[in-house]
Amino acid sequence: MHNGLTGVKVILIGLYMTACAPLQTPQNLEPVAIGEGYQAQYREPPSMRQRNPIQQIVPSETSAEMNTGTCKPFAGGRTRAAAALRGERLSRNDLLDIRIAEDETFSGGYVISRDGQVKLPFLKPIPAQGRTTGQIEADIISALLAEAFYDDPPRVSVRVADFASVSVGVSGAVFEPHIVEIGGVQGADLDGRRQDALGASTEARNLSAALRAVGGVRPDADISAVRLKRGTQVYTLDMRGAFEGQNAVDVMLLTGDDISIPSRDCFQDTLMRPGPISPPGVSLYLSNLTQPVQGNASAAIGQTVREVPYGTRFLQAVIDSNCVGGARATSAARSALLFSRNPVNGVSLVIERDIEGLLRRADRDDFDPYLLPGDALACYDSQVTDVAEIARILGIVGAVSLSGI
Repeated sequence: MHNGLTGVKVILIGLYMTACAPLQTPQNLEPVAIGEGYQAQYREPPSMRQRNPIQQIVPSETSAEMNTGTCKPFAGGRTRAAAALRGERLSRNDLLDIRIAEDETFSGGYVISRDGQVKLPFLKPIPAQGRTTGQIEADIISALLAEAFYDDPPRVSVRVADFASVSVGVSGAVFEPHIVEIGGVQGADLDGRRQDALGASTEARNLSAALRAVGGVRPDADISAVRLKRGTQVYTLDMRGAFEGQNAVDVMLLTGDDISIPSRDCFQDTLMRPGPISPPGVSLYLSNLTQPVQGNASAAIGQTVREVPYGTRFLQAVIDSNCVGGARATSAARSALLFSRNPVNGVSLVIERDIEGLLRRADRDDFDPYLLPGDALACYDSQVTDVAEIARILGIVGAVSLSGI
């Protein structure tokens, strides 16, 4: 019996020392601790031992200033979209309603073919890809006159009955660069009244829709110089108006378009907010604390992945995951760990914050990073909870030891 109790004491000392020993600071390949990571908000807060309860030590340079200090100049300018991009533009597989007054031979519905042409009976194919309905009307009239079907120009109407989906490539400073298909409506979602009406309209084929489909623009994107390649032509579009409350350049895309967005090589705090070309939200992976109250983890999360608005910060996320508050004696000294990845070079990083200490800093915004898509967050219990957990384990171990005597 004496030996059994001695073993329990040894376990108690070992577990207590383990609980009280500080964990190693997370190590990173990038120098994030001094503000040289993807965003300067990752940097390590200065020691709080030198502060007084009223005034915090405020660093000489804020995170926002550190972020913008490495920015390249905007590569684009305040220009309107080229004339060839304005208005509704036709693409492959669009459905056209073509009517020629008092002529049933040529009137009907036509789908723009894979080679981008409209093919009416008895006439040469008419190019349609990237063109307007007005241009198609003029070409049909010219073709009918050239083939001597009419002596005088007939009345011709070309309207879009349905815009098809388009396939475009998106690369550069976006979160998920790849080829995407945008536009089009599932059969179950079709509006019968709209289908029966003459004409069609859509916003689902706009440039902004393509950028949202690839996860949105990254915080380092130069949205003043969005490049759109259509055939052999390259156009530069300035989309800064999307974040300035102005009518942004948002052109209609065609199948085969290629979009690329350059990087300014810096983190832009001004892009970290919801917008028409921002990520639709952040899927955040969460691991909650375990012991402060019964069922806290399952009550707070329910799922290991939670959707939070784009622009959410670290502190907002730890509050949302129920890692803050509770009894001060047992729950105040908690910490939280953020796992993220530099979207430019793919290098991962881990930072850890003392939650209560960060909450009470006057300069907290300089060390409160924005969350990026795919980030993970883990909360740690306080040392009081750790000791309580040790006591529980020792009770089990002691009971087992005594029962074996």
